[in-house]
Amino acid sequence: MKSPDLRTLPKAELHLHIEGTLEPELAFALAARNGVALPFADIDDLRARYDFTDLQSFLDLYYACMMALRTEQDFTDLAVAYFERAAADGVHHVEMFFDPQIHAANGVPVDVVIDGLRAGFAVAAERFGITGGLIVCVVRDQPVASAEALLDEIAPRAHELLGIGLDSAEVGYPPSLFEGVFRRAAELGLHRVAHAGEEGPAAYVWEALRVLEVERVDHGIRSVEDPDLLAHLVEHRVPLTVCPLSNVRLRAVPELAAHPLRELVDAGVVVTINSDDPSYFGGYIGDNYAAVASLGFDTAELAQLAENSIEASFADAARKADLIARVRAWAASA
Repeated sequence: MKSPDLRTLPKAELHLHIEGTLEPELAFALAARNGVALPFADIDDLRARYDFTDLQSFLDLYYACMMALRTEQDFTDLAVAYFERAAADGVHHVEMFFDPQIHAANGVPVDVVIDGLRAGFAVAAERFGITGGLIVCVVRDQPVASAEALLDEIAPRAHELLGIGLDSAEVGYPPSLFEGVFRRAAELGLHRVAHAGEEGPAAYVWEALRVLEVERVDHGIRSVEDPDLLAHLVEHRVPLTVCPLSNVRLRAVPELAAHPLRELVDAGVVVTINSDDPSYFGGYIGDNYAAVASLGFDTAELAQLAENSIEASFADAARKADLIARVRAWAASA
């Protein structure tokens, strides 16, 4: 029996850093357009550096490439290039992370980033019927005062954003550092999510839940190390936005076969599949679903993961119902 095409499985992507979709060709094209000199000889030299030893080795390269992004049009072009790939992978809804503190360090105001990405979403809605929105991420290894200043900047535009997140180097930067920032974000009406339990311990997941009061945990794979935490995630149906290929490329797990995905799913955790920074980690969301299938997940389980992604999203009830119906129709015909 022929395997169903997982790229046609309707799905949402909830853990996607738009800067992590910057392909080397586009990075060099934007750098040339903006008169920016990237610290790489050429496209091949840049690609050759994608052998990461850990999260920090990736971040060093990631931030260097972000220097190419300068104008509103750059961010629109970046987003549209991603949406074209996402649409081809069956994505109908996207909740997109972006990192204004890094762009600010490059002299790019947050309004430029937001306007450019929102224009990209407008194209995606018209061209592909994709819904979603933006999640502003706090870079956790920068001073808390910087995050507070960022919140001041975005406050007047909070109604144009979906939520706030917490990303970048995890170890040594526990979620609790940002309790005040997340409390203010909640008062602004923003949803709350945070990276926790990727390289950091399960204790960081507890902090994200109890101190930041997040609604979703990004990564969260080390939750398997704490049975009480696992039980809490199941009981309260706290979704995890898991990124299998990313976890392998950043050595959070030694190999795909050692990934705790099966343990999480069998425990009853609401797991979703995502691509994280797909330009750097060897695949977009369709590739991540294919990787999960290679671990022995069957068609019904893969459809459930897709349904989880929609249920775990911040889309309205009508949109969720529509997309879940599409997933179930796909599963029935698979």
